[in-house]
Amino acid sequence: MPLRSLLTRSSLLAVTGLLAVVAVVGAHDMFLRPTRYFVAENAEVVVQVLNGTFSKSENSITRDRVLDVSVVSPSGRARMDTSAWTIAGDTSTFTVRTGAAGTYVLGASTRPRMITLEGKAFNGYLKSDGIPDVLAARRRSGELEKPARERYAKHVKAMVQVGDARAGDFGAQLGYPAELVPMENPYTLRVGGTLRVRTLVDGQPAANQYVLYGGRTPNGARIQQRGIRSDAQGVARIPIKRGVWFVKFINMTRLAGDAEADYESKWATLTYEVR
Repeated sequence: MPLRSLLTRSSLLAVTGLLAVVAVVGAHDMFLRPTRYFVAENAEVVVQVLNGTFSKSENSITRDRVLDVSVVSPSGRARMDTSAWTIAGDTSTFTVRTGAAGTYVLGASTRPRMITLEGKAFNGYLKSDGIPDVLAARRRSGELEKPARERYAKHVKAMVQVGDARAGDFGAQLGYPAELVPMENPYTLRVGGTLRVRTLVDGQPAANQYVLYGGRTPNGARIQQRGIRSDAQGVARIPIKRGVWFVKFINMTRLAGDAEADYESKWATLTYEVR
């Protein structure tokens, strides 16, 4: 084969490999994004499940992976039948029927799954998705080249304002393995204020947890993602500005004596809108 053809083929393989790594690293986050965050009473709202980025779903979540879908309204918590979970192309959706006015909390939790990544891809994922402590530990122990087997599950929430009343349990804990719980109702806060969000892992506050937040402005422009740490009580502080927002964290631990996985990660996201 001519040298030029070999170089071209090698270049294409390199690019393909790079794209594969990018796809693995980039298609991780999962968010609940209602088509509307401000909804009338006794109305229907379609909730998109974005499995990829905050802007685009890379692939759908099949119904068999869903452990729980819940709606917390002023009437209390209701668990939805997972048959309401539908798939259209790369996006999963479900529809919520609102009742009385109040701040509603929507939640979904998935079953654990396994993934195996080569060392370079795993390190890139740790860096891009906000898991710096595990990356630092791999660097200290000289394990950056080692592949990793990870058991992961995702636990996602969204807050929707129905009507004008700010009634309801906005700080409801759904008992997920990882969870973000607002300490104030974001729909009562003014622009310029601060939203305190507690990070929970297995029901306990996660101190010094690395947390990322960002979103979209009212005109659709990207809000630059920023990272912060939770305090000793597991509380992270998010500025209140106009737009559609996400808060997220991944709590990952190194496993010992597990025949299947080297790491276990528990993912949590929360979305809401500020007007």
